Amino acid sequence: MSRPVVGIIGNSYILNDEYPTHAGGTMNSDAVANVSNCLPLLIPSDPRYVSVEELLEVCDGFLLTGGRPNVHPEEYGEDATDAHGEFDRARDAITLPLVRACVERGQPFMGICRGFQEVNVAMGGTLYPEIRDLPGRMNHRMPPDGTLEEKFALRHVVTLSEDGVFHQLFGATEVMTNTLHGQGIKTVGERVVIDGYAPDGTPEAMYIQDAPGFTLSVQWHPEWDAINDPVSRPLFQKFGQAVQTWSTCGRAAFRRIA
Repeated sequence: MSRPVVGIIGNSYILNDEYPTHAGGTMNSDAVANVSNCLPLLIPSDPRYVSVEELLEVCDGFLLTGGRPNVHPEEYGEDATDAHGEFDRARDAITLPLVRACVERGQPFMGICRGFQEVNVAMGGTLYPEIRDLPGRMNHRMPPDGTLEEKFALRHVVTLSEDGVFHQLFGATEVMTNTLHGQGIKTVGERVVIDGYAPDGTPEAMYIQDAPGFTLSVQWHPEWDAINDPVSRPLFQKFGQAVQTWSTCGRAAFRRIA
């Protein structure tokens, strides 16, 4: 029996300062293949090559990955500044309507870091351009030096809502996570439920209220060492189960309703 397909949202890069590419971290594919037990499929996130409608048919679920470019602030009604950093408007054009379509259909997705922020924006929320510039906030950015192990090391606690979705999944109200982001949620999107916070009040875990499918998203990077990490593993396992259910039951049910 073939594995269900998870579309991994790719990012645009210039390789060797001249060659345009779409790429995705191998740790995303590793987590999808070996923890979620799904087939990872890298998506060139650009409306010149793919449409949301095609992706919904080809893929059973979606992993909204992290990435250096940020969601363009025009997507939430603000002007771009130097603090907003780099952008990928082609990715915006795919992921934001994709999130809304998945919420409506019940098709599973999981947002990671930028993907977490995309979900909030897709649902009408806004973002701070730089968390560390806010009074009382810590620096959530990736350490500039060190090995990958040091950059993805666990750095702060996330406190989860008592008896909330993430508490039930992890079996604890406090978990340790890494942190490698500059931006963060400013205003919460419609139906977005913040279910976990960093010690400085930064939203770290969320889901979409009353969505018929899996919508759990996190601000940290659970794809790092997902097969061994006690927080990452159940998150990717639950995601994989949701994708499998959509593949075998959900897609057919949606078509009957539609």
